[in-house]
Amino acid sequence: MIALLEAARAGLLSRDKLLHNAVAGVIVGVVALPLSMAFAIASGARPEQGLYTAIIGGFLVSVLGGSRVQIAGPTGAFIAILASITARHGIDGLQIATLMAGCMLALLGVGRMGAVIKFIPAPVIVGFTAGIGVIIFVGQWKDFFGLPSVTGAHFHEKFWHLLEALPHLHIATTALAVLSLLIVVFAPRIPWVRRVPGPLLAMAFATALVALFRFPGVATIGSAFGGIPQGLPSFALPTVTLARVIELLGPAFTIAMLGAIESLLSAVVADGMAGTKHDSNQELIGQGIANIAIPFFGGFAATGAIARTATNIRNGGSSPLAGVVHALTLVAVLLFLAPLAVNIPLAALAAILFVVAFNMSEMRHFARMVRRAPRADVVVLLITFLLTVFADLVVAVNIGVTLAILHFLRRMAASVEVQQLSGDELKIELLNQGLFDLPKGVLVYEIDGPFFFGAVENFERVLLQTHSDPHILILRLRHVPFMDITGLQMLEEVIGKLEKRGVRVMLCEANARVRAKLEKADVIALLQAGDFLADFPAALARADAIAPEMEGKRHHPLSEQACHLIETSRRFFEDDR
Repeated sequence: MIALLEAARAGLLSRDKLLHNAVAGVIVGVVALPLSMAFAIASGARPEQGLYTAIIGGFLVSVLGGSRVQIAGPTGAFIAILASITARHGIDGLQIATLMAGCMLALLGVGRMGAVIKFIPAPVIVGFTAGIGVIIFVGQWKDFFGLPSVTGAHFHEKFWHLLEALPHLHIATTALAVLSLLIVVFAPRIPWVRRVPGPLLAMAFATALVALFRFPGVATIGSAFGGIPQGLPSFALPTVTLARVIELLGPAFTIAMLGAIESLLSAVVADGMAGTKHDSNQELIGQGIANIAIPFFGGFAATGAIARTATNIRNGGSSPLAGVVHALTLVAVLLFLAPLAVNIPLAALAAILFVVAFNMSEMRHFARMVRRAPRADVVVLLITFLLTVFADLVVAVNIGVTLAILHFLRRMAASVEVQQLSGDELKIELLNQGLFDLPKGVLVYEIDGPFFFGAVENFERVLLQTHSDPHILILRLRHVPFMDITGLQMLEEVIGKLEKRGVRVMLCEANARVRAKLEKADVIALLQAGDFLADFPAALARADAIAPEMEGKRHHPLSEQACHLIETSRRFFEDDR
């Protein structure tokens, strides 16, 4: 259900909880201020658009989402893909793609796909987040070192051009960036300033220095963007055409998938920290509605922000009220402090993003996974990472997930066993039927595991490549949880081939789900009447009763070529006679 209603029912909106949530919301709003502007600039948008995104997205996700403590807004995970969309389609294209992604997210939530998103393998997630971290880090060199603009369609080209430009770095810009970086990293370790968020402290200190000394050549929000408009964003309808929708379908899907993954990961982290339990489908619906609304107010894609959500919880946030206050704090900044933004140096924002990139890369976790994970998972991790950096995030995630699925299917297929059960293994069940051994000419096989397309080769090989055929073959299905159409077709083929070889097939112990599939696929109709049984004792009793009859009828069928040869010879001798 909607987190706001759940919080109200749980008494989290009572007066004694208001102050804690209000304080947490103000702190998160302060933290979001520099991050929102930095993420916007890195994504190719204007700094105020990042604030608009945090305000609208933060408010709507808090009110309509599925997590009590989720804080939404622009995030670092989106930078690589959003910057690419902005470069190719412009900021209006980015907003249309965001609107489309919002519709997709809402549909995913309505279709109850929230649980499915969680099954994306860890190596894929770690691989693409580490790759995004590398892209953000290198992408901020220009503003951090005050380098001239570089060109290049691919990462390696931009990286090489940036390396060539490094000797021409701007001294004042670099010094300011290094100072900001040191403040972000070390301020939380100083007792008397640790309560002030490091990014805000770094931005404020660097802004004060620029305002006082007016360093020549240092790029600021004022010099790059003309400052931030004072006041709330105005409502505007994006120009959406069918051609534009078709053109942006791929980017929109990427935003939706990445947004779903990021928001649900953030919600899971929040559950672990706050002891809550989020509704993944409602969270996707809330994220979808937020991303539908944001473009109408000048913003772009938003999702759950893990760092800001964690900050909210650590400072006492326990209800959606904290997210609402966080949005109102940013509104107050726009209304009263916007003129001060002209002196914010881009170098300080680049330093903040350096730390964001480092945290996203999770270098220790990445290295530990490379050392300890199974070899196949390491391959998926490295391929996803390299493709994210050197190719494209969409390609990386698609190929990473595909490789992980193929590896999983291979392991699943290998785990499915088709084995013959001997009289010794069936001793107790035989004794219950008054038998000391299997009836003559009766074999029992058992399938252990899901009978799907990956396992049919093993099944066919075991059952058809026998050196001597039995009279009756009993196939036990008690350990088969499900069958797919490939497995059903293979079972149908095997029954047909065995019947041609004079082997009578019985099936038993299928669960209700498997039985329904067998009936629908007309596999049961291939058996002789009464040869599909509910349990093994009934199959054993039937086999014991008809075994003598089958032994009398049993013959070794000749091949079609042999039959044709005998018939030709017979006719020859009759004609000769």
